[in-house]
Amino acid sequence: MERWRFSATVLLPAVLVLVLTGAAVTAFVLWSIADLDQRAEARQTSIVSQILENKRTGLSHEQHSIALSDDAFRHIRLAYDPNWVAERVGRWMHAFFGHSHTIILNENDQPLYVTTDGLDAPAGTFEAGINPSLAPLLRQLRQMIAGGAIERYWHDQSAGPPTISEFALVRGHPAILAVTPILGESRALAGPPGSEYVLASIVYLDAALATEISRQYLVADAAFVLRPSGGNDHAIRPIANSQGRFVAFFQWTKDRPGQLMLAGTGPALAAGFVVAAVLVFLLMEQLRRSSAAVEISRRHAEYQAAHDRLTGLPNRGSFDGHLTAKLLARELAGARIDLLMLDLDRFKQVNDTLGHQAGDELICRVAERICEILGPEVFVARIGGDEFAMILVSQGNEFDALDQSEKLIEAIGRPYAIRQFQAHVGASIGIVTAIAGECEPREAVRKADIALYEAKAAGRNRAMIYEEHMNELLQLQHTIEAELRDALANGGQLSVAFQPLIDQSSRRVIGAEALARWHHPKYGQISPARFIPIAEATGLIEQLGEYVLRRACTLGAAAPGFTLAVNISPTQLRNPAFATLVFDILHETGMRAEDLELEITESILLDDEHVSAQNLLTFRSAGIHIALDDFGTGYSSLSYLKRYPVDRIKIDRSFVSQLAPGHVSVAITRALVTLAHAMNIHVTAEGVETEDQARILGELGCNILQGFLFAPAMDGDAIRAVFAEPDRPPQQPRRSAHVA
Repeated sequence: MERWRFSATVLLPAVLVLVLTGAAVTAFVLWSIADLDQRAEARQTSIVSQILENKRTGLSHEQHSIALSDDAFRHIRLAYDPNWVAERVGRWMHAFFGHSHTIILNENDQPLYVTTDGLDAPAGTFEAGINPSLAPLLRQLRQMIAGGAIERYWHDQSAGPPTISEFALVRGHPAILAVTPILGESRALAGPPGSEYVLASIVYLDAALATEISRQYLVADAAFVLRPSGGNDHAIRPIANSQGRFVAFFQWTKDRPGQLMLAGTGPALAAGFVVAAVLVFLLMEQLRRSSAAVEISRRHAEYQAAHDRLTGLPNRGSFDGHLTAKLLARELAGARIDLLMLDLDRFKQVNDTLGHQAGDELICRVAERICEILGPEVFVARIGGDEFAMILVSQGNEFDALDQSEKLIEAIGRPYAIRQFQAHVGASIGIVTAIAGECEPREAVRKADIALYEAKAAGRNRAMIYEEHMNELLQLQHTIEAELRDALANGGQLSVAFQPLIDQSSRRVIGAEALARWHHPKYGQISPARFIPIAEATGLIEQLGEYVLRRACTLGAAAPGFTLAVNISPTQLRNPAFATLVFDILHETGMRAEDLELEITESILLDDEHVSAQNLLTFRSAGIHIALDDFGTGYSSLSYLKRYPVDRIKIDRSFVSQLAPGHVSVAITRALVTLAHAMNIHVTAEGVETEDQARILGELGCNILQGFLFAPAMDGDAIRAVFAEPDRPPQQPRRSAHVA
């Protein structure tokens, strides 16, 4: 016995200390490596952004060495000299600056001289492949000249001559384009306005330029690509033109100093763990040798095996055995057996905010209240983390399960004083009544679980007695899942509706929220509240979300300047390939990134997953807006808003519907709006149905309004008509284009 006490009191804690120390060291090393790699990636991204911007602006400065010289003006504008142009312009710009194409155009933007890689090229080269990309820049330059840009330059009213540089696709390849008028060094040589010749230059964003960037700035495996390859080893930086359209992506292999550090320190850490493992083995061997003393405490061990160590209540194994014994006992044939399955509501919130030890204390306090209410004649077991089961055998109707359940819910719902904090939880209860000898134990548990599920689905903090229609509802869930798979695979049933977003001050339509709709040929219109949770639970939400996103971006491409809001699920955001999918859809549809707003829920922020956080940062760096939906109804926290900056929060309709002078919802909404504006976050209120609600929201400072007061969700044709006349109230078109 003494040897066992020594092992249990000295050796086992030592083993635990070693294991915990090893785990802590490993966690710290991995965290340090990840943080170091993340900082390196952020630094490289900043460097790459500056390199690309310098390349774009530098192209115009390189042109000035020719375009602003008197020699160039005389040999090109006054008396065109092809030999001089070929030697001093075409070959020199390629040899000295590496320009891929150099073009000289007359006052009518007709090509006088074209080179490719320093060699003369026919004029057809310009018309066939270059002019479509260069024409918008030339038109913009001519407009600047017509507006007096050259005059301001001669009078020192501008920093430099009129010049334009831009990212664009040329012959399907990403490139930098620049155009500058040929002016000479002095105004004395200038011709009449509108007669200016133009020097145009093109530098392809190709492998050679990427190699040069890699060599000069130590960016490994740099490449310009039209579609990013993805993967954790690659970093991407979108390249967009001044209109916000994606041209290409700059991709490189991430610098991983943390991984290099791990490679250098890994052997030492491994050796340390080997030594620790040997020590643990020796200690465990000592424990094994002391196992003879276990027999003395056999009865105690049996008790521990049948009871929950935290609360002292019977555990899941004891519950299963007790229920089976009561339902199958011959002496109890015909007796009534009530089975109650209880699950705590909001327990995870208490566990996360106050800590696991506080959560354990709360579980013990809940167990005490259950036993106090039901008394010793009721079998009470803890069958899971925050789940309890109760079994009562009676010969008549003296036990009212529903009445007792309501007493339990009231008792459990009272506050708990834990570590100087007030903790609040609720309880949902599923009830099934069985007759001994007429029901299988598994069937009884299944029915009680179904009733518990319905209690939670009905709003939690309530008790539900099992009825046969509940099983039918469960089967309907499976039916909806199968039908939804078919609808996603074959098409024709799903559609996307759009509800307008209204600027509060001007009452002008500024965008719309995309909403999934499902019209089943047999069941008719199926509510999103029913099929969206099923899609989440079965993994279909990614396919459904892609469908809605693609339809919204298609509409957004045809309506630039209007915001298109799309809800995304935690499942989508956790996918490492989701960011690539969004960029692909934007590229395919032609929608501007700054017109897209992705709506997330607070549960995404609670996940605190690296992939989700990385995707959010990638979207924001590309100009995509992030909105936080149903703010104030979940686990809202300033720390989440600081860690994951968002552009907009949406106040839930549950607050908006109760807005009235003097109502507490007004104070809550004012606090939410004040909080958001203090953090430079815009606010949208959804579910606005009355003019009084709109007025109060306006007084509180809400930026955007959304609801049936202005328009319900409508189909694509109707919302396009609304976008065509955004200043007109959308009530008129909504009646003919309403989507249920």
